[in-house]
Amino acid sequence: MAARGAWWVVRVLGSSVERAAGSPHSVLFGSSRRKSSARITAGLAKRFSRVWGEAGTQPTMPAVTLENLDPKQVQLLSEMCILTDLEDRRIGADTKKNCHLNSNIDKGLLHRAFSVFLFNSEDKLLLQQRSDAKITFPGCFTNTCCSHPLNTPRELEEQDAVGVRRAAQRRLHLELGIPMEQVPPEEMTYLTRMHYKAQSDGMWGEHEIDYILFMQKDVELSPDPNEIKSHCYVTKTELKDMLRRAKSGELKVTPWFGLIAETFLFEWWDNLRNLQKLKDHSQIHRM
Repeated sequence: MAARGAWWVVRVLGSSVERAAGSPHSVLFGSSRRKSSARITAGLAKRFSRVWGEAGTQPTMPAVTLENLDPKQVQLLSEMCILTDLEDRRIGADTKKNCHLNSNIDKGLLHRAFSVFLFNSEDKLLLQQRSDAKITFPGCFTNTCCSHPLNTPRELEEQDAVGVRRAAQRRLHLELGIPMEQVPPEEMTYLTRMHYKAQSDGMWGEHEIDYILFMQKDVELSPDPNEIKSHCYVTKTELKDMLRRAKSGELKVTPWFGLIAETFLFEWWDNLRNLQKLKDHSQIHRM
């Protein structure tokens, strides 16, 4: 996938672990790589707990100028995200602000996230355009909802990604105004995980283990304009046209959405009623 001329800007993951031989779309560590990964994990955990604190603590955030940012979005920067190692093992917690500073990402700070793909009964995918108030990737088109589980008991639960699915329910309500009862976690299908890193600008970026969640349902929408600039349902053909326009610079898409669309999305879309066979919880796809 690693097209150097890609139309989204994605920083190449630099670890030797991440440059394992095999498919450019996915890596499943063999025994020797698992040992290597375990050693790296131990070092990361020790370093993160020293620099960013143990789970549940409130670390000191670095001094960063926030005066030109949207006040509501700035308030959200104090939320506590879940820190993980390269294998998605929880090693601590840190603020949303710290997790999205490139200065910390360059040191290896990695957090858990999710991407929801919500389809209606006509098999159309709900897209959103991120508001201009967003700190990372403002104005970009992306999948239905993209956010983070928080370092809270309900969203830390890992069995079958139930904590992540609860976080998705919370954010679908907050961003799109979908009633909570219309998007219960048990109706979301957890497909797989991807690991990617991308810069939004010189200061802010993303470095995430991203859980991919699918759901098909007709829902009521009342988007929050502070989160979402616009939204639309699209067919496969319409999305392919949007991606073509993004390549030519007519519109922007988020890096994670671009990566997913280029690799897995259309196969998953073709199998909306048979997603069980496509579940892959053992691998973390290194993008």
